[in-house]
Amino acid sequence: QVQLVQSGGGLVQAGGSLRLSCAASGSIFSINVMGWYRQAPGKQRESVAIITSGGITNYADSVKGRFTISRDNAKNTVHLQMNSLKPEDTAVYYCKADLRMSMRGDRRDYWGQGTQVTVSS
Repeated sequence: QVQLVQSGGGLVQAGGSLRLSCAASGSIFSINVMGWYRQAPGKQRESVAIITSGGITNYADSVKGRFTISRDNAKNTVHLQMNSLKPEDTAVYYCKADLRMSMRGDRRDYWGQGTQVTVSS
């Protein structure tokens, strides 16, 4: 089995910073893309930032220049440093890993449990 466990998040004032972390554990052969997604009340889940195993990143336009995604392949972890936070960043944030459990196994997406980020104005 595979688990993604998130940490971080919480309540911060506008302009502040938070750091999210996500650790994947279990029977993992390889992880391709890891990423962060968010879902605000009444809205669909959206991609925030993704990073490949080679370190290529992609960000939503709304967070470019403010958020930074990073990963440690040896530890199967991914982080999201969020700076200059805005009230519109308020959402539940989820990490996701696209991984294989064996060399010939199918690639599957696994999700973290979600963590609330609230930015007050």
